[in-house]
Amino acid sequence: MTLGLRPGVFYRDARLYCLNLLLTYPEACYANCSYCGLRRAREDHGGRPPSFIRVEWPVFSLEEIIGRTRGRLNLIERICVSMTMHPRAYDDTIFLVRHLRKKLGLPVSVLANPSTMEEGSIEDLSRAGADMVSVAIDAATAGLFDRHRGGGVGGPHKWDLYWRTLDEAALILGRNRAGCHLIAGLGETEREMVGAIARVRRLGGRSHLFSFYPEEGSLLAEARPCSASHFRRIQLARFLIDYDMVDAGVMEFDEYGRITGYGLEGDVLDELVRSGTPFMTSGCPGKNRQCACNRPFGDGPPGDIRSFPFAPQEADIRQIRKELATYQETVMEEAFKS
Repeated sequence: MTLGLRPGVFYRDARLYCLNLLLTYPEACYANCSYCGLRRAREDHGGRPPSFIRVEWPVFSLEEIIGRTRGRLNLIERICVSMTMHPRAYDDTIFLVRHLRKKLGLPVSVLANPSTMEEGSIEDLSRAGADMVSVAIDAATAGLFDRHRGGGVGGPHKWDLYWRTLDEAALILGRNRAGCHLIAGLGETEREMVGAIARVRRLGGRSHLFSFYPEEGSLLAEARPCSASHFRRIQLARFLIDYDMVDAGVMEFDEYGRITGYGLEGDVLDELVRSGTPFMTSGCPGKNRQCACNRPFGDGPPGDIRSFPFAPQEADIRQIRKELATYQETVMEEAFKS
């Protein structure tokens, strides 16, 4: 839509500021993550493109994408190349990063797939022109990772390898140049997610937070998202940790692992909530924006916005306050219990 390849406009006149590109192969993705519509064992849905972060990913030629982007450089501030699990993915990513940097001159991020990479791959991506690398660890704990991405679904991914790759990216690219995707609602407690966010920050990276959404064709297509209250409290904690306002060690939790205190004075916390900034999409920055990769409605529909692609308005803030104050149990589907 941003490039004019499809008709339409975003709800409330939202704007996308990042050119998000997903490597696509006839064989699809070789992984089998439970929540992903790109998984290798996905059901056929009438030949429609697979769904990922709530949208379809139709295929267009690289040169057409480059040509259209050149006419919209006043809108687009960053490119993100997302790898999938495929034998060609790493080599193709190196080519794309180098080619896009040369042709468009925009900063390029890579959403890396450690399972297809080798030692030294982060350095290669950096030399090709990537200034940021993110790793989609997604699950907050080793057990949840294995259940949803590893042996639990016959998948190839390994928890320790993903964290080692993120650590390598932070060391090679520098502070605030490594990102970690995390998905709230895969069965974690708020304490566990805060622990994962704090671990990313200790490495010098920042977390790019999503709320789980059931994707068509995925194993969790019938599962329910976590409560908005669960996600809002994690969003606020992430912002405080990622921008070094609070150490996770001073946060307080109840017997269910829910956040009851943020370790910050009430008036300071209230001002942050009033700003709405902690509840906006978290992702790689642009030339003029704290987050260029703002993925409009990528983890919730317009009727239930989880990550705001624009500054929340007064009515949004009122709703956010209600959600922060609501201590309801997060609904855990059977898929998250076994």
